[in-house]
Amino acid sequence: MKEADVLNATLRVEPTNVIGEISRRLFGSFVEHLGRSVYNGLYEPGHPTADGDGFRRDVVELVKELGVSAIRYPGGNFVSGFRWEDGVGPREERPTRIDLAWHSTETNEVGLHEFSRWLELINSELMLAINLGTRGVQEALDLLEYANLPDGTALARRRSANGRADPFAVSMWCLGNEMDGPWQLGHRSADDYGKIAAQTARAMRAFDPTLELVACGSSARSMPTFGEWERVVLTHTYDEVDYISCHAYYHDRGDRPSFLASGIDMELFIEEVVSTADQVKAERQSTKTVNISFDEWNIWDIDRFEKVDKIEGVGNWPIAPRLLEDVYTVTDAVVLGSLLITLLKHADRVTSASLAQLVNVIAPIMTEPGGAAWRQTTFFPFAATSTHARGNAVTAVVDAPNYSTAEFGDVPVVDAVATHDAGTGESAIFVINRGEQPVVLGLDLGGPATAASARTLSDADPNASNTLGTPDRVGLTINGSLAVDGSAGSVTLPAISWTVITYRSRTAT
Repeated sequence: MKEADVLNATLRVEPTNVIGEISRRLFGSFVEHLGRSVYNGLYEPGHPTADGDGFRRDVVELVKELGVSAIRYPGGNFVSGFRWEDGVGPREERPTRIDLAWHSTETNEVGLHEFSRWLELINSELMLAINLGTRGVQEALDLLEYANLPDGTALARRRSANGRADPFAVSMWCLGNEMDGPWQLGHRSADDYGKIAAQTARAMRAFDPTLELVACGSSARSMPTFGEWERVVLTHTYDEVDYISCHAYYHDRGDRPSFLASGIDMELFIEEVVSTADQVKAERQSTKTVNISFDEWNIWDIDRFEKVDKIEGVGNWPIAPRLLEDVYTVTDAVVLGSLLITLLKHADRVTSASLAQLVNVIAPIMTEPGGAAWRQTTFFPFAATSTHARGNAVTAVVDAPNYSTAEFGDVPVVDAVATHDAGTGESAIFVINRGEQPVVLGLDLGGPATAASARTLSDADPNASNTLGTPDRVGLTINGSLAVDGSAGSVTLPAISWTVITYRSRTAT
């Protein structure tokens, strides 16, 4: 490799400059009744690995490896037409319904009870979304009572008769989904949504004031109502909610340099929503802080859905069709890793996030009916970050050359964040090389380090992917270029790559 083909950059960890404590909920995911996410995804009774509930144990093991902490369920667009009562009680008595959101048939074989048992297998928390599209306050209260009241009422006794004596004890609730979107059943103006969200939140808090409630923010930063939507909704709901949501999806529209810089857009999104929330806080002279639940984020080729996947026809309502089954590349995985870096860089205000979604549908895990399950390229940066990002997020100061993008102007080739767990001494650096050239990155770890190692996701072909035929084509590999002596070191970052560096540090934060 010629010296001219290599860029140079530096990274300095500032272990005492704490961004915020890392919430485990930052590594949540999302399961919607959409395509093969549930049926022929995590639930396939005839599969060789299926347990007594019909859940694929090979998928369970992969989800546990992925390290998801909380699952948002059951939607998504699906929830805005969903009747929660359809998914409880004896399966043979549950109604089959059409789902207008994804033009499919919902069998209701999997509902609140079954999904909660699945969550116990993966040791994950339930984040429950309620329908504020076609339903309202009373239905939300009925679901809350069914789910969380120990005993003494018809709904609590109904839950017990359906096989669950103890309450589900759901603490985090989403007040609808993407109500700013014209595609959403029950789409409302910010003023109308803010009113019903506040009414619902007040009623739910009358049942249990300790609930954590999420108001719908904008479904994208590009929405024409963005900013004003947040201001109006929070003006109605600020005293009643704990979170405002953000949703963002990114994909390569033929401009890879801009795509690799998608984290810039996510960062602006977070900062603008925080600014709006804090403005409302100041106007209300409130002592309370509303944080962000980034409860949908991923790489998703939305254009492909409109051109290829979209289902139409009055008589055409398939069960578990193949929808949104994007195949992810190395470049996609590097961008996903950069989005994780962005979330960690805002750990002080983004305290919940959900990778959308989990199995088959724009997912890190794919399955074949009756066959294998495998890890997509995006699986690896998420699993590694969930494993190693513990304790506090701390500042990593990067000095790197810029490269040009059509969408964001000049952008640093390298972006990074660091984490440190004072209790264990474990530290990590998560770093991306967005460029087409390798980067030799000089390291200042902010204190003596031991047991350092690095793993990198990259490939000579940035379009390489894992598929049913080649499930192990891409993964994390040991980066042997890492050298550390005391608090100094260096590592070579391949072109278009994501790297995690782990080490033990005696420096307290």
